[in-house]
Amino acid sequence: MTDTMVQTTGLKLGYGEKVILEGVDVHVKRGTITCIIGTSGCGKSTLMKSFIGLLPPMTGTVQLLGEDLYALDEGARDRVLGNVGLLFQNGALLGSMSVEENVMIPLREHARLPEAVMRATARLRLRQVGLEHAAELLPAELSGGMRKRAALARALVLDPPLLFCDEPSAGLDPVTGARLDDLILSIREVLDITVVVVTHELYSIRRIADEIIMLGGKRLLFQGSLEEAQESGHPDLQAFFGRQGGEQDPAPPLLTALQEGNRW
Repeated sequence: MTDTMVQTTGLKLGYGEKVILEGVDVHVKRGTITCIIGTSGCGKSTLMKSFIGLLPPMTGTVQLLGEDLYALDEGARDRVLGNVGLLFQNGALLGSMSVEENVMIPLREHARLPEAVMRATARLRLRQVGLEHAAELLPAELSGGMRKRAALARALVLDPPLLFCDEPSAGLDPVTGARLDDLILSIREVLDITVVVVTHELYSIRRIADEIIMLGGKRLLFQGSLEEAQESGHPDLQAFFGRQGGEQDPAPPLLTALQEGNRW
């Protein structure tokens, strides 16, 4: 497997004629946790959408797991994206289905396995996130942190080498958020998985990040280690780690994009 899990070259992204990002060259190394950061409105969600097949570039390329994602036909792109897990900001669990059935959805979509094998696989992932006891519950019976863990189990059920997380700590209290950070760190080690996280949670960034990608002013401002980011004299990095805010990201949430008919 390639050592570069995600790579962009000369990437320009936008909606209609509106340009959100341009000239973005980034790479995500195998085995790392990379946090995409920046003030609200900088294009974090836009970049993530391009990574998961939802937003074709205006110009430039997106390579995922060593393949040029938008140069592939639909079948080949689906094959590549089948090796990617995605944790939505709000969990996106289906309320009419049990936790176990929610976790089984990717298996039913992508794997031709006996029912008993799919259920055993779902239970294994639930056990890994500490939720095996909640397998028969409905999402409404779970706490916010439990819903995030159930969604993480679903994102991991196909054993993907690459996991994308959209604001995983959003809406959680600090203690629950810290436990989710610990779980992401543990999952990375146990499953030897590469993780890309869009987040603005400073505590979480400092706890889990190996690498930082910072966006601002429609461009890539910085890519490097967390230590390098925190020691940088760049004013935007200093402002971010000082928790200064900004405008809203014009990109719709990833789940909304999927529901509006985009493919993932």
